[in-house]
Amino acid sequence: MNYEDIIVEIKEVIELIRPYINRDGGDLEFVKFEDGIVYVRLSGACVGCAAMDSTMNDLIEDTLLERVPGVIGVEHIA
Repeated sequence: MNYEDIIVEIKEVIELIRPYINRDGGDLEFVKFEDGIVYVRLSGACVGCAAMDSTMNDLIEDTLLERVPGVIGVEHIA
């Protein structure tokens, strides 16, 4: 799988996750993919939320690692 294909898959998975984050007043944005790491930005109600780390690890990272070959981690960019 080439770099462009990985980015397309990452964006598709993010679009699957977004409604769950939107329903709690937050939002999720793809920023970049570099060296196996997906960089995302959480906004809205996610900013300062006590569950933000859980959302990043248990929902976003786990889903991307499971569904997109080549992804080795997820980082939040403020």
